Amino acid sequence: MEGRTKQGESIVEETEDNTLTRDVGIIMAAQKVEHYEIVTYGGQVSLAETMGLTEATAILSQTPVEEKETDVRLTEIAKNHINWAATNL
Repeated sequence: MEGRTKQGESIVEETEDNTLTRDVGIIMAAQKVEHYEIVTYGGQVSLAETMGLTEATAILSQTPVEEKETDVRLTEIAKNHINWAATNL
């Protein structure tokens, strides 16, 4: 996760302030974090299921769903606003 955070910081440092290029990069970096979280929580759910931890499985199962929803929202923002605007400069 630290690596993903550093990538995001690098994008901010290497792109011009208040540009669509920076916005595209930030969204992509945020989606990398979301994907990492989806995989991590998914693995935890699988492990909890294997161990028969029903309550933990139920609780942990909610988080990947939330992370996927965030990823979908980020994709919608990128596709419907930022990416389109960035390619039409």
